[in-house]
Amino acid sequence: MAKRRRGIPGLSFSWKRALGITAAKQKIARATGIPTTKAGRQQKIGRMLTGGGCLLSVLGMMALAVLLIVAVFG
Repeated sequence: MAKRRRGIPGLSFSWKRALGITAAKQKIARATGIPTTKAGRQQKIGRMLTGGGCLLSVLGMMALAVLLIVAVFG
């Protein structure tokens, strides 16, 4: 059985778009380079894991930071 649609065909309304939430999320995503959707984040992580170079440098920096913290506070 087909699902009945409400409203006027071809006309839709988004309260998030009307309040500017969508535009704000897009600006944040563009500025930080981090997608706001779950699928976008998963794709970005997948590319980082398969590419290797970016992930290795991030892990190296994290390891260096941990060693520095242990050396200073340990």
